[in-house]
Amino acid sequence: MRNPESTVGKIIDSSKVCYLSSVDCDGYPNTKAVLTIKEREGLRVHWFSTNTSSLRVGQFRANPKACLYFCDRRFYRGAMLRGTIEVCEDAATKERFWKPGDKMYYPLGVTDPDYCILKFTALDGRWYSSFKSENFEV
Repeated sequence: MRNPESTVGKIIDSSKVCYLSSVDCDGYPNTKAVLTIKEREGLRVHWFSTNTSSLRVGQFRANPKACLYFCDRRFYRGAMLRGTIEVCEDAATKERFWKPGDKMYYPLGVTDPDYCILKFTALDGRWYSSFKSENFEV
């Protein structure tokens, strides 16, 4: 892959769902589908909203190692990003990413204590396409 930023970025931007993995207290991976990212900064930083009370937030607080996976089902290709998650509960970050439709999930609004932002920072990645895989730098 000549240009990971462009190639992987296109899959990220067209994905409606992302798969987010955490590590549980027994050291096993836990994966779930999450809605598309709130925002991204290149391939390195990705922002998501979630419930502070969720299982994932507890797992990320205990072990910040995480993985994101984006796929293009039509052409059977995908990108994995490995990195860490930071749970952000400060008012400035929450306000930065708040959208009016979020009230459906967080009825108390931007100050809802069950609303937080996850900041994923990638360390590296792995690309799969045409029956081949390759690592790439982020």
